[in-house]
Amino acid sequence: MLLKVSHRTEYHYDAPVLYALQRVRLVPYSGTTQTVKSWALNIEGAREEVRYTDQFGNDTRLLSVEGAPNRISVEATGEVETYNTAGVMGAHLGFAPLWLFRSETALTTAGEGIRALTGEAGDGTELERLHRLMGAIHTRVEFIPGVTDSDTNAEEALQQGSGVCQDHSHIFITAARLLGFPARYISGYLMMDHTVEQTATHAWTEVNVPNLGWVAFDVANGISADERYLRIATGRDYRDAMPVSGIRLGQASERLAVHITVEQ
Repeated sequence: MLLKVSHRTEYHYDAPVLYALQRVRLVPYSGTTQTVKSWALNIEGAREEVRYTDQFGNDTRLLSVEGAPNRISVEATGEVETYNTAGVMGAHLGFAPLWLFRSETALTTAGEGIRALTGEAGDGTELERLHRLMGAIHTRVEFIPGVTDSDTNAEEALQQGSGVCQDHSHIFITAARLLGFPARYISGYLMMDHTVEQTATHAWTEVNVPNLGWVAFDVANGISADERYLRIATGRDYRDAMPVSGIRLGQASERLAVHITVEQ
């Protein structure tokens, strides 16, 4: 499937910015499940200081801003051919060792609720247990935007019983690691049915399964990733893979606007 993506992020300030540094991960790469046909990153109101591939294999750009103008725009556009591999990504590659994806982070620290949740995996093959775990989280945590934020950890989201794809992914990652699996967070895009415009990027999880390698699970939708999914970045949790992040000095107030379209 050929997916066309447009992702525009705009920051508006009510005064000149003393200094700001933005880290951008918005460039996909070709791999088992996708081939990048064309991609462009257009930046206005900031300058690119450096670009590099981070420890998780993500294309990363650092942008700096000083003074005027009072608007920063980062727009990613392109076309990517995607393939349905039944969620199987294959063998582990990259700089980060596999054991790193077994360790807890601040957003994926297990509490009593997630420890109890692992019992839902039951017996059977690795895939059977992981699909059963995905179903349990999908049932218990209702998708409701706005009830959590980027600092909400996995245990808090489970106890609350609601959240977004970021929260579903963190809960699944935490539980899978407790079961002994390396697990990682994926940031990207999902072509949704009956809608082109979206309000945010999507998130799902990959778990390293013996004899299969990385296998994708989208807990928010209760399915494995197929050709409608486009990977952008990966990491141990949201903070490692977030599309745009940064710091800002000064008293200027910030207003953020995001516009995303994903279509075939």
